[in-house]
Amino acid sequence: MPAEKSELSRIQLAKYYVANLFLKGVIGTMRLLPYERRIAAMGAIARALSPLVGFTKRVRSNLRLTCPELPESEVKRICRAVPDNAGRAIMEHFSPEDFTERQKTAVVTGPGVAAFDRAVAEGRPVMMITAHFGHYLAARIALQARCGKQIGCLYRRMANPYFNEMYVEAFHKTGKPMFEQGRRGMVEMVRSLKNGGIIAIVSDLHAHGGEELTFFGKPAVTSVLNAELAMKYDAVLIPCYAVRQPNGIDFEIVLHDPVPHSDPKTMTQFINDDLEGIVRQHMGQWFWIHRRWKAWNGLGVQPEDMP
Repeated sequence: MPAEKSELSRIQLAKYYVANLFLKGVIGTMRLLPYERRIAAMGAIARALSPLVGFTKRVRSNLRLTCPELPESEVKRICRAVPDNAGRAIMEHFSPEDFTERQKTAVVTGPGVAAFDRAVAEGRPVMMITAHFGHYLAARIALQARCGKQIGCLYRRMANPYFNEMYVEAFHKTGKPMFEQGRRGMVEMVRSLKNGGIIAIVSDLHAHGGEELTFFGKPAVTSVLNAELAMKYDAVLIPCYAVRQPNGIDFEIVLHDPVPHSDPKTMTQFINDDLEGIVRQHMGQWFWIHRRWKAWNGLGVQPEDMP
């Protein structure tokens, strides 16, 4: 959990403050450009920086672990596409007004649409399970416009407390309520579910305290809490993805069939497998930069087994 300002030293606060000024300056300058140009420009900047900050190395490592059969030409394409998508998503996050206006009319497709509409009409709690893929906020915006209800969103606080304020402010402009990861946020999220609310959760990160399941055929420590909540509050659990379109600006929102209620591990493995399926269709849109396969308490991929 990132520290509060009061827990940081003056030197740490000063470093964060300077970093925040730089980031605000970059984002503010980019916002002077027309929307489509600023999104593309941030994608290009992220592509250029990727080899310098170690992102390309991480992507290659994860691909060697999970997809060693890929030809070098495809690996190079993915190494360009991943930071490009990430850069675009960052700029979209900090362009909430234009982003919302653009994505509220995004096409919503998939076998899970009927289940989503039915659950909303019946007032049942709904959990939209998504990932760092495409840009999940596009799905939130489009589905809010579709159902006429707010979709709560669980988020992780940024380490930089100054930049976090800007980050959360932009988040709020795409919808409310917002639940900060932690005890208080969890209580608020559960209250929303009890009241028949709709929440969106990103579930593709390594989770301390999770179960060892598989993702891309490799051990991946994964939280089963979302499945436990869905079972406890009889929520409809729907995998949901915002697939970036070839123009780099628009999205198709794809809803898959709801996850059958069984037991938490089986349901969570279903979610992992479902995500893997769509990632394999759009390899450059998932955040391969994450350390998804890492060790915890003897579980997961051990350091010596990473390529």
